[in-house]
Amino acid sequence: MPRDLQDVAVGSPIQRSTPMSQAFVKNNRIPRGVMMILYVAFTLVPLYWMLNTSLKTNEETLSVFTLWPQNLTWDNYKTIFTDPSWYGGYINSMIYVAMNTTLSLLVALPAAYGFSRYRFLGDKHMFFWLLTNRMTPPAVFLLPFFQLYSTVGLMDTHIAVALAHMLFNVPLAVWILEGFMSGISREIDETAYIDGYSFPRFFLQIFLPLIKAGVGVTAFFCFMFSWVELLLARTLTSVDAKPISAIMTRTVSAAGMDWGVLAAAGVLTLVPGMLVIWFVRNHIAKGFAMGRV
Repeated sequence: MPRDLQDVAVGSPIQRSTPMSQAFVKNNRIPRGVMMILYVAFTLVPLYWMLNTSLKTNEETLSVFTLWPQNLTWDNYKTIFTDPSWYGGYINSMIYVAMNTTLSLLVALPAAYGFSRYRFLGDKHMFFWLLTNRMTPPAVFLLPFFQLYSTVGLMDTHIAVALAHMLFNVPLAVWILEGFMSGISREIDETAYIDGYSFPRFFLQIFLPLIKAGVGVTAFFCFMFSWVELLLARTLTSVDAKPISAIMTRTVSAAGMDWGVLAAAGVLTLVPGMLVIWFVRNHIAKGFAMGRV
């Protein structure tokens, strides 16, 4: 090695940390810890406030400021579990969210496989055009969906909302799954064909288990979009398939806004999302490391 390069290598500052750098890192742990605590508190305060309000009467919520309920009550939750207009909204939301997630995966899996394994004229342009649907606000498609569903008789049905949400979930699902599939060697496909595997058998028994983390991540994002989306779900439904997000916007009674019931509905709305995150948490972590998340 030349003398000048050797001097540079020997004098490199990345070999060891000095006492000054160690003291700097140690002194910065406290500010970072304080910032982390403040951030967690900032994100948890709205959740605590909603839980606190859900356990109060409407009179207590509007009269006094308290950090916890003075007269704890479960009446708000009883109202939701006994009123068909409330618990029916949760059932409707779960039905069309499950339909949308399942249909989005069934469409996106073969499409993503085609984009990851085959090259054809205009494939990049088609892939970009597919993603532009995801970038478009839902309000742009509101009138076409309304006119189409009114013509074919799909208004106020679960499949109407599920199909509308697919327009936004399928592009995202294809994009995520294509990133996972591109990381799988094509030699696996060729070896399976040599061994006599048909494509459906190869895809279900060999290929799909290799990208299960991507499937979990994709299902999570499809679920979250459909669960919280309001504009399309509210406009395309009226009575039979009205979701909980639309019902929560209409909680005005003769006595005014029913804040306790609204807060209880918000708390219960968080539960499905928390459960989904719990079950796919490991897949989400792998998705950040392996795929396009």
